[in-house]
Amino acid sequence: MTAAHSPSATDAVHWADDARHASFDAWLDDVAPRHGLQPATLRPASADASFRRYLRVDGAGASYIVMDAPPAHEDVRPFVHIAALMHAAGLNAPVVVEQSAEQGFLLLSDLGSRLYLDELQAAVKSADDATVTHLMRDAVAALIVWQQQVDASSLPPYDEALLRREMQLFPDWCVEREYGQTWTDTQQTQWKASTDLLVQSALAQATVAVHRDYMPRNLMVGTPNPGILDFQDAVRGPISYDPASLLRDAFISWDEEQEIDWAVRYWEQANKVGLPVPPDFGEFWRQLEWMGLQRHLKVLGIFCRLKHRDGKAKYSEDLPRFFRYSHHVASRYNGLGPLARLLEPLMGETRTDVYF
Repeated sequence: MTAAHSPSATDAVHWADDARHASFDAWLDDVAPRHGLQPATLRPASADASFRRYLRVDGAGASYIVMDAPPAHEDVRPFVHIAALMHAAGLNAPVVVEQSAEQGFLLLSDLGSRLYLDELQAAVKSADDATVTHLMRDAVAALIVWQQQVDASSLPPYDEALLRREMQLFPDWCVEREYGQTWTDTQQTQWKASTDLLVQSALAQATVAVHRDYMPRNLMVGTPNPGILDFQDAVRGPISYDPASLLRDAFISWDEEQEIDWAVRYWEQANKVGLPVPPDFGEFWRQLEWMGLQRHLKVLGIFCRLKHRDGKAKYSEDLPRFFRYSHHVASRYNGLGPLARLLEPLMGETRTDVYF
């Protein structure tokens, strides 16, 4: 530890593991002189639902973000790889300034603190439709570039096994663990038939690079707009997945008329640049809804797992939103009605035939 890096420098940052704390101190001491970092300014920036967390530190003329990703639980190499693909496509992603993949430490450029979600929520509250429109159109335009320019060939496939594994989180963690229910053989058969339809729809779509969490909580207001975060789990998969993530978000909802308007704009732009969306918008909208349903079932399971396994109960506060999303879609399409009926006993007062 250098003289400039006193024992109190990281007091604002909690370390559960003394050995990892010591490794971090040594790594930061090594990289700090090259970028004028001031270790005493280290403070929490954000955390997410994984084992990763992000710290902010001031440097010479700019602040930086440190990703702390314990190697036993996280691998930073996909983040580094996909960030390079995004920069090659001209997208606004963090620059990897320093890296120690073996230790799970990255020093990144700082995209700021203006979160899309915060800006959208503030704009909705103040009836600032112009800001909402501007931000969402920029997000759609960047998504078009992502799908057109990010090379998906080096990304893992979003295959049947992954699709099914994700949806299985719902019965395992939401139905059984959160609600203490066990499905009958008939209900299990209904679940399988419904998820078979969702898998078939997903696998029938053209494939592109899929961010897997392209939503306002992972977008930053910046130049160029938006800055894009949390892309390390990107895969090669269905073209409707990221539009569904953007329009039916975990933390902010829109009325269906607005969703369709943005979906049409996305579909028109995608057609214009030659992305392989269906020629009929109605079919694209069905794909988006069914893809969103697959995602929402997964998220219901993940949020319950975060509560029961990881002690992060706050995510379960948004379960009603995802039940509404899921029931709305399942109840409007032939073949998915049995799934809607499986959801209803779990929804309680959130059950409604009104979408929002």
